[in-house]
Amino acid sequence: MLRTNRTIKAFLVLSALLLSASAQPLTITGKVVGVTDGDTITVLDGQKRQHKIRLDGIDAPESSQDFGSRAKQSLSDLVFGKTVTVTSSKKDRYGRVLGKVTLDGRNINLEQVNRGMAWFYRLFAFELSREDATAYEQAEASARKERRGMWADGE
Repeated sequence: MLRTNRTIKAFLVLSALLLSASAQPLTITGKVVGVTDGDTITVLDGQKRQHKIRLDGIDAPESSQDFGSRAKQSLSDLVFGKTVTVTSSKKDRYGRVLGKVTLDGRNINLEQVNRGMAWFYRLFAFELSREDATAYEQAEASARKERRGMWADGE
């Protein structure tokens, strides 16, 4: 019985460690070497590994859609060739890292929404911190009200 209890305790401790490790945010720091569209970039880390990053909590028009090329250019102007930090705890169904991209402490996801180059992706708001969800929602409302970016011609 004592051996069984030890085995169970060891299993529980190991399981807890594995679960906590998998929930830890992943941090990637590297140079932006590609911009796919208004919400997706490629980052080259210090070990020369490429990471496809989808900006979490926002959605931008696809390149073939109205305003798609301007959204892509906006993101490129913000980050291309620069060193960014990506904080993530998950991947999307395509295997891309979903993350918050920062440059010199500036939230690039938020900046895209603030410029009117992306929407707040409300469908997955529950996965964001309350602070980020609120900031993205307010930034979109402000961009709409002030007719920035894709909101220039109204809704």
